[in-house]
Amino acid sequence: MDAGWSLVLDDFGDIPTVAEGVRMAVRLAIAAALGGLVGWERARAGKEAGIRTHMLVALGSAFFVLVPVLDGMAHADVSRVIQGIATGIGFLGAGVILKPDGPDGRIKGLTTATGLWLTAALGVAVGLGRLTSAVIGALMIVGILTVVGSVERRHRR
Repeated sequence: MDAGWSLVLDDFGDIPTVAEGVRMAVRLAIAAALGGLVGWERARAGKEAGIRTHMLVALGSAFFVLVPVLDGMAHADVSRVIQGIATGIGFLGAGVILKPDGPDGRIKGLTTATGLWLTAALGVAVGLGRLTSAVIGALMIVGILTVVGSVERRHRR
């Protein structure tokens, strides 16, 4: 075999078995789906950070965790990856928080920022293979956003 072709194959040899490739694809798809579920609720509520944003946050978080885990990285090192995700999402969340000029002076975007933070946590859980935990978390997030949000709106009236 040509030496150049061998180098290309080495670059794509990071998933040694079909089963591992399927595991990775399924986890990433589940992360995107759970993020999409949260994003669907936010889009339904008319928020700017909607389905695609939440899907990408969950997918990115899962990917950042999944690759080192599949590579056999030590738990202590993976915890540093997770810390980096939390920090990065904090910056993303800070970008959606606004204090508009106006008479009420109310801060806006805190729920969206928190939703993105939790969506990243869903992705981390999926990346670590904690799928049941991620599903329960996603259901709780959507429940809080819909049910508690509805109660809050009624209370304000």
